[in-house]
Amino acid sequence: MNLSSLKQQATLLLAVVCVYYHLHLIFTGLIPNLISRPIHLALALPWVFVIGTKSEGVKKALGIVICLFGLYSCGYIAFNRDILVEQYGYLENIQQYIIGIGLILVVLEMARRAVKLALPTVAVIAILYGLYGQHLPGEFGHPGLPLGSFLGTLVIAEGGLWGPLTGVSVNVVAIFVILGAFIGAGDGGTSFMAMATKLAGRYRAGAAKVSVLSSAFFGSISGSASANVASTGAITLPTMKRLGYPASFAAAVEAVASSGGQIMPPLMGAGAFVMMELLRVRYIDIMTAAILPASLFFLAAWVGVDLFARRYGLNAMTPDEIPSTKRVLRLAPFFLIPFSLMLSILFFTHYTPQFAAAFAIFSAAGLLVVNEQMEFSLRRWFERFSKACRNAAAQIAMIASIIICAGLVIGVLNMTGLGIKVTSVILGLAGGKLWVALLLTAVACLILGMEVPTTAAYLICVSVAGPALQQLGLAPLQAHLFVFWYALLSTITPPVCGTVFIAAGMADTPWVPVAGQAMRLGLGLYFVPLAFIANPSLLYPTIHPVLAAIAFTKIGLGLWLLGKSLIAEKTIIRRVLYFLAGLAAIFLFGA
Repeated sequence: MNLSSLKQQATLLLAVVCVYYHLHLIFTGLIPNLISRPIHLALALPWVFVIGTKSEGVKKALGIVICLFGLYSCGYIAFNRDILVEQYGYLENIQQYIIGIGLILVVLEMARRAVKLALPTVAVIAILYGLYGQHLPGEFGHPGLPLGSFLGTLVIAEGGLWGPLTGVSVNVVAIFVILGAFIGAGDGGTSFMAMATKLAGRYRAGAAKVSVLSSAFFGSISGSASANVASTGAITLPTMKRLGYPASFAAAVEAVASSGGQIMPPLMGAGAFVMMELLRVRYIDIMTAAILPASLFFLAAWVGVDLFARRYGLNAMTPDEIPSTKRVLRLAPFFLIPFSLMLSILFFTHYTPQFAAAFAIFSAAGLLVVNEQMEFSLRRWFERFSKACRNAAAQIAMIASIIICAGLVIGVLNMTGLGIKVTSVILGLAGGKLWVALLLTAVACLILGMEVPTTAAYLICVSVAGPALQQLGLAPLQAHLFVFWYALLSTITPPVCGTVFIAAGMADTPWVPVAGQAMRLGLGLYFVPLAFIANPSLLYPTIHPVLAAIAFTKIGLGLWLLGKSLIAEKTIIRRVLYFLAGLAAIFLFGA
C-alpha cells in the first residue's frame, strides 16, 4: 500500500469520525460544553491546516505544527473540564496562559486560511480593544479587564471560543451540513436540476429560469452562495451561452439566484440556525417567517429574467433538452424522501430539528445504494458515502472556522459592553427615526459583508444594531431577518461581490457588466427587507394569513413594477413612473 493510498484512507477515517461524532451527539443526551465544543474544533483543525492546504515544504510543516498544538489545546480543555469550570474563567498558571494565547492564535489563523483576512482582522481589533480599551477617552473606553480573566473567559469558559455560537455550530449547523452533503452525493442534485428544467425550460429564457429554480432548490440544502454558483452554474451557464444569451446576463442570473439560497427554507444555511439560538425560537418559526420573503426574492429574479427575455428575444430550451416527466418522477424520491421525512418530523412531532435532520440523513444515506434506474450497487454506495463524508467534514470545518472566530468578537463585545455603546451611537445618529437606523444598519452590513462571510457579518451587525432597531419598535424577528438579508448584499453589490466574481469567471466575461445586471435582477435583495418592515404580516403567515397574502400580492406587484423600471423600459419618464408606482405598491398601506 503506497503513501497516497494511506493518506486517502486516513482522510476518509477522519471524515467518518467527524460525521459519526456529530450524529452521535443527537442521541446520547447532554455532554458538557467544554467537552463537546473543543472536540468539534479538534475535528475541524486537520481539514484547514493539513488536508485542505495546497502548500508544500515549510508552509505545510508549519500547518501541521499549528494543527498539533490546536489538537493538544482542545484535548487539554476537554480532559480537564471539571477542574477548569471551578476556575470561573480565570487562568491560573503558565501552561494555561500558553494554551489560551496559542489557541486564540490558532483560531485566528484557521479563519484566515478558511475565509481570508477580513474576519480575523475584525477579531484582532476586538481583542486589542478588550486588552487596551481602558486607555481610550470618552464613552468608548472601558474600566479594564485583568489579563487572566479576559483570556480565561475567551478560552476556558463559555464566553468566547466555546460560547453559544459554537454550540450552534456543533449541535445544529453540522447536522444540516451533513444532510446537504448526503443528498448532494447521490442523485439528489440531478433531481433538483431535472425538476427545475422540466418546470421552467419551456418558457422564454428557459435556461435562465432553470438557473433561478435550480439555485433555489440547491441553495435550500447547501446554504452557500459560492457552492451554489459552482454547482448549478457548471450546468446552466454553458447552456445559456450555447442558446445565445449574453454572457453578462447569464452570469448575473446565476449570481443572483445562487445568493438567494441562504434565505430559502427549509435549510437556509448556518445563519438561520444562529438566529434560532439568538432569538430562542423554534426553527419552524424561522422557516415560516422566511418562506414568503424568500419566495418574493426568487419571484423578482424570475420576473427580471422574463422582462429581459422580452426585451432581447431570448428563446426557450429545445424539447430534447427538457427531461421527460418519467425521468423527473424517477429522480424525485432522491430528494422528496429525505425532505418529506425531515419536514414531517419537524411539523408533526415535538422532536428537535437536529433529530429530524438525522433521520433524513439516514434515509439519504440509504438512497446512495441505488441510481435513477433503481440499480443496486454496494460499491457505488461506498464511493458516494465516502464523498458525502469528506464533503461534510470539509464544510463543517469551514463553518466552524467562521463561527468560532466570530465567537471571539461576540465574547469581547459582551465583556466590554462595546455592543451597547455602538447601539447608543446608532440611536443617537438615527434621532429616533427607524428608517434612518435601518439605512445605517444596511450600510454597516454591506461594508462588513464585503470580505466577512454572511454568517459572521450577520452575527456582528445584529449584536450591535439589533438592540437599536428593537428599541425603535421592530420585533426581534423582524430586526434579525432584516440584518440577515442585508448581510447578503455584498454577494452581488460592488466593490466586493463574491458570487458575481465566480459567475463571471465561469462565463468568461468581465465582472463589471455582470455586477450591473445582477443588481437589477437582484432588486428583491434590496427591497424585500424594507418591504417586510413596512408590511410585518408578511413574516407571520400562520398568524395573519389574509394580511400576509395581501402583503405578498402588493409587494410582488411592486417588485414587478420596479423590474419594469430598471430592466424593460427605455424612456426616463416611464422608468421614473414605474419606479414610483413600485415603491407605492410596496410601502403604502402596509399590511
